[in-house]
Amino acid sequence: MESISTNKFRKVGIDASSAETIARPSMSYWQDAWRRLKTNKVAMLAIAILLFIVIMTIIGPHINGYKYEKLIEDENGIIMKNVKPNSEHWFGTDTLGRDMFSRVWQGGRVSIIIGITGALIATVVGSIYGAIAAYFGGKVDTIMMRIVEVLISIPYLIVVILISIITDSKSLGTMLVSLTLTGWCGMARLVRGQMLQIKQQEYIMAAEALGVRPWNIITKHLIPNSLGIILVSITFDIPGYIFSETFLSYIGLGIQAPNTSWGALASAAQQNFIFYPYQMFFPGLMIALTMLSFTLLGDGLRDALDPKLRQ
Repeated sequence: MESISTNKFRKVGIDASSAETIARPSMSYWQDAWRRLKTNKVAMLAIAILLFIVIMTIIGPHINGYKYEKLIEDENGIIMKNVKPNSEHWFGTDTLGRDMFSRVWQGGRVSIIIGITGALIATVVGSIYGAIAAYFGGKVDTIMMRIVEVLISIPYLIVVILISIITDSKSLGTMLVSLTLTGWCGMARLVRGQMLQIKQQEYIMAAEALGVRPWNIITKHLIPNSLGIILVSITFDIPGYIFSETFLSYIGLGIQAPNTSWGALASAAQQNFIFYPYQMFFPGLMIALTMLSFTLLGDGLRDALDPKLRQ
């Protein structure tokens, strides 16, 4: 066997001064996720657009001094109907003579509230329901999932119509109840699938061996360790609720006058779209920007919260 020359090796030695050097600053899972999210320019642009829209839905109806439900008259007492966008009425006026700028942001307030509140309610109910089904398993899981399958097969449009007839109301609260009554089923199935994997981990078995109560295991171990996928799902659910509200308002089952929403504005504008396209353009633009921004933010969060992509 040929011997290897010692000239091919070099003593590196030990640098005592670098023994305590930290290669990378220590950070938690959420700090690292935020660091990676900040490097995603598309996701950060989506966040900026969403912040602008949310802020404008709060202050927008009060900026130009025109109330969204009031008719606007000129100096001769004539109602200013279908005025095109100008320096005084930035988005123009509608067919009844109301300021479109104030109405667009007032409508955005309703749509954003329904989207965010509906997604949060569905997330809380679905997460708890799915976690209980996944943790106990067996017959409990089978019965609970069959209930979900029955509920998820019912079209939400039928639910909305029935609740509107029963309550004789088309208010914001009725809309939220209608959309979330079966809207949590998808989240329940998602959380259940995730937690079926988590419950096999060693720390769950250790908690059970130490006598930790099932409810504490669900709330302190299962749900917190599923927050990543839950947060991503929320960002995709919010556009779904906004679109559902828009569709229902468009066909006349949503928010009623004098209140308004983006869907109601689009429904009112479609009759005169050929003559006054700006009345459809502005609410349609807000719907598109909001739904696109939440979708892009969801993609960014999915990449940022994935531990496999951590570097």
